[in-house]
Amino acid sequence: MVMQSEATDSAQETAMDLEFVGMDPDTDKTNCPTVWVEHEVQEIVAQGWNAGQELLEKCRQTGHIPDTESVIRIPFRMITRLREACDAAERGAAGRTQL
Repeated sequence: MVMQSEATDSAQETAMDLEFVGMDPDTDKTNCPTVWVEHEVQEIVAQGWNAGQELLEKCRQTGHIPDTESVIRIPFRMITRLREACDAAERGAAGRTQL
C-alpha cells in the first residue's frame, strides 16, 4: 500500500491510506490516468484528463455539476485497471463486514 500523508487538493489536511491499482499502460508513466482505492472512506480515486468545455456542456445536459466535483476523461484501455479497482474495493468492503 502507498501512504499519502496529506491530501493536496483539500484545505483540510488528512491522512489517506491509498492502494495503488495502476496507470494507463500506454502512456509515459508520468502524466497518465491512474486509479487507486481509498479503503478508509470506501472510494475509488481516479486521475484522468481534464474534460474540455464541449464535453462539460454535454455532461451538464444530464444535470448540474457542483464545484466540488470534476468531469475527467479516462480512456477505454483503462477498463482493466478500473475493474481491478472495483475488485480491490469489494475485497476491502467484504473484509470490513467480516470484522
